[in-house]
Amino acid sequence: MANHLFAAIDVGSFELELGIYEISPKSGIRQIDHLRHVIALGRETYHTGKISYRLVDEMCRVLEDFSKVMKGYRVEDYWACATSAMREAVNNQIILDQIEVRTGIKVQIISNSEQRFLSYKAIAMKASEFEKIIQKGTAIADVGFGSTQLSLFDKDSLVTTQNIVPGVLKIRDILSTIQVNKTQEKSVVEEIIDHELIKFKKLYLRDRDIKHLIGVGDTIMILVRKASEGDAPDRMTREQFNQVYDQLMSLSASQIEDTFGVNEGFASILIPSAIIYNRILQMTGAEMVWTPGIRLCDGVVTEYAQQNRWLKFTHDFEEDMLAAARNTAKRYRCGNAHVLCVENMAARMFDAMKKYHGLAQRDRILLRIAAILYGCGKYVTMRNFADCSYNIIMSTEIIGLSQNERELVANVVRHYQDEYEYDEADIRTAKLTAMLRLAVALDVSYKQKLAGCRMGVRGDNLVISTEYPGDLSLEAMTVGVCAGFFEEIFGIQPMLKQKRRV
Repeated sequence: MANHLFAAIDVGSFELELGIYEISPKSGIRQIDHLRHVIALGRETYHTGKISYRLVDEMCRVLEDFSKVMKGYRVEDYWACATSAMREAVNNQIILDQIEVRTGIKVQIISNSEQRFLSYKAIAMKASEFEKIIQKGTAIADVGFGSTQLSLFDKDSLVTTQNIVPGVLKIRDILSTIQVNKTQEKSVVEEIIDHELIKFKKLYLRDRDIKHLIGVGDTIMILVRKASEGDAPDRMTREQFNQVYDQLMSLSASQIEDTFGVNEGFASILIPSAIIYNRILQMTGAEMVWTPGIRLCDGVVTEYAQQNRWLKFTHDFEEDMLAAARNTAKRYRCGNAHVLCVENMAARMFDAMKKYHGLAQRDRILLRIAAILYGCGKYVTMRNFADCSYNIIMSTEIIGLSQNERELVANVVRHYQDEYEYDEADIRTAKLTAMLRLAVALDVSYKQKLAGCRMGVRGDNLVISTEYPGDLSLEAMTVGVCAGFFEEIFGIQPMLKQKRRV
């Protein structure tokens, strides 16, 4: 099969990056060129809330050069992503338009959960090491320029992922506003970090034994390289980290540049980054740090290759998304047998209706997430809980979901209970809402009477067949209540058929 040339562009908070990759279905992904340009987008956004025209002009000139490189390599396709600095800038839509008009490059702003999911996929490309490490308690610390993400694995399952503390640029900018010496700087940064880490520990680290920390980002790679001194350039023990950390904290800015081989810009962010990692290591008790050496561009090309089915993963990322939703449900005391039954019913209904709903396979995942989370608002109130569920979902980061997808799930959950208003939602939302309503109706008694039912479309009916021997009067009534809306959306009427055993 033919090889493919692809370009990935990261419009980050601290630099612009271009990666040129060769994708081969036989041999995988190989980076053939990599360009970087340091630019202080984050500094302006986090200080003023917007990006100045001076930086927009610089950004466009660099991206024009990237475009020429891409044409020189004759890349077949590209993805350009922007992260927190662009995401938080109030003038981001004007900037995106300027970039497209001047360079021809269309940049997409991605959510924090999408950004971390891409990095996570790039880590998983190192399949043998990744799968081996996450068999034991593992944390992924992605210390970025704008924010820090902490994810927990336990026995190959994603427990949670949380955006917990500011990134190194934000912390550096906080320090620039106050007059402190080196000792005070360390204390201030620790207090900023501990404020969030203590809450994270109480919520998610109870009785969890974390053995490994996977570190993502440039700064941790620099620290690992110095700690290992070439013995194992991608990992270090906790003791090795402590040694290099103590050394770093004793050096001046110019000494950091010489000792660690970095420029002035990186030297200024190395200390706050090291303090973040130090506090995470102390909180988790991890014994070993592994740095897979991935960047966001690596995640972008990995996602692109997977979508085109040129690469296959041994790790199930969809299950990670569902696991994150289930853990959220447990937090709100709704991760029970009923929710599992509703999720299963919704998925089977989606499959049975495949020829009639016209939805994508991605929508199946969104429907299952909606089924898992639809009742979380009952933790707040039993009456009109759907609005509370909506607010909880909109306030909860689910790894892998874009902002639009999270809003879709939240609207499906909200419309589950409310009267459906067509002017407020699109047909995709309506279809998923109709299926969720029917799935909940099939377990209205919370007794999983229809857990073993079969579903299939026959003529104008979705026939739900069961051999359950007991009383299904309540289920039949609620299915009847949902039938009108379901038929209105799909042109198919649900029918509950109880087969009596002889």
